[in-house]
Parts: sequence; structure tokens; C-alpha cells
Amino acid sequence: MIYRSDEMPISKDLLDILACPVCKTEVRLTADESGLKCMACKRVYPIQDDIPVMLVDEAKPDPDDRISLKS
Repeated sequence: MIYRSDEMPISKDLLDILACPVCKTEVRLTADESGLKCMACKRVYPIQDDIPVMLVDEAKPDPDDRISLKS
């Protein structure tokens, strides 16, 4: 799928209601738009075929906070 530069792979409305399944806090889109990062526990949940995979077993930890977020 091809996106315009101002489009996100996930709608803003969906992003506003999604939360980390572990700590129930906000998730934000990563800079490369390949995942959603929890702001509290630093887990990164992948986005596959434009669908966020909010399963704890699929998340990658980012304890050093190396994965940047989309501004």
C-alpha cells in the first residue's frame, strides 16, 4: 500500500484508543511507522498489513529507548 506523506498506516482515531496491554498506557507510532511503542514500559508492538499486533508475545522490548517516535 502506498501512503501520501501526510498519511499514517493507522488512523488517528484508532491510535487514540489503543493502549499497551501490559501497563494500559499510551502507545505512539514509531518514526519508521512499523510499530507502536508504549511510553511507559518501552515495548514496541509491530504493525503488520496495516494492523497493530497488540500481543505481548509479539512485542519487542526497547529498554534503552533507542527506537524513536514519529513527531
